[in-house]
Amino acid sequence: MSSVVIKTIIIKKRILAAIIVLAILSFWLVREQNDRAEKEVVTAMSSVLASRVIVVDPGHGGVEPGVIGKTGAQEKEINLAVSKLLVDNLARAGAMVLMTRDTDIDLSDPDTTGLAAKKKEDLERRVAIANNNKADLYINIHVNSFPDAHRSGARVYYQLGAEQGEKAGRHIQSELAHVLKGTDSHPVGVDYYTTRNTSMAAVVVDVGYISNDTEEKLLQDPAYQGKLAWAIYAGTVKYFAIETPPTQRPSGDERVIQTFKEQEGHILGEP
Repeated sequence: MSSVVIKTIIIKKRILAAIIVLAILSFWLVREQNDRAEKEVVTAMSSVLASRVIVVDPGHGGVEPGVIGKTGAQEKEINLAVSKLLVDNLARAGAMVLMTRDTDIDLSDPDTTGLAAKKKEDLERRVAIANNNKADLYINIHVNSFPDAHRSGARVYYQLGAEQGEKAGRHIQSELAHVLKGTDSHPVGVDYYTTRNTSMAAVVVDVGYISNDTEEKLLQDPAYQGKLAWAIYAGTVKYFAIETPPTQRPSGDERVIQTFKEQEGHILGEP
């Protein structure tokens, strides 16, 4: 083979490699532009959250760590980290956000004995916070686990037969699927204590599988937690913008406002 032919082949390979690199760069640039445009849309719609009461419930806490990963990562800590970031986004948009906990505690009475009794009381009090404050939406944050370590992705659950819960779940699941690989776009109907006993639209968001080695690491990464929080926030904005009428909550609903103010230090971005 002549040197001219060899040089021609080398040049063609370099051109092909350059084309591939340009194609990849173009793909990521388009994707970045689309993501930026999507965030601008969500931001423009976010005014629908003004005066909405949203309860964010980081699952487990205190004596109940939840599921634990191979490296020792505890669900309760991940739940709280993602919840705080979510609360920040919601509060900045004008929502009145109530957290069931903002530290490593459970909600049971210290005098209650027996783990089963403490768990029951803990769940009852979480639900009561949402019901007593007439929340417009209840979001319960959890982490999943499964014997098959290959299982991955986030999943949203809603109460079977609850129309508004299903709508909220659909929007949040769709946003999670947009942000995360390996995440289905359809929420799942269930019969959980928290979704069954809350009187408003309610969802449980499992943000990933701690039983998956890769996701266990990601779930502890603040940047990844931020992506999760943004997706849940974006889905919440779209739910209120598309599926619900403007809030009819009286501006003088003092009980809710007082509860909101009493949580100073718990609520990020309070006006």
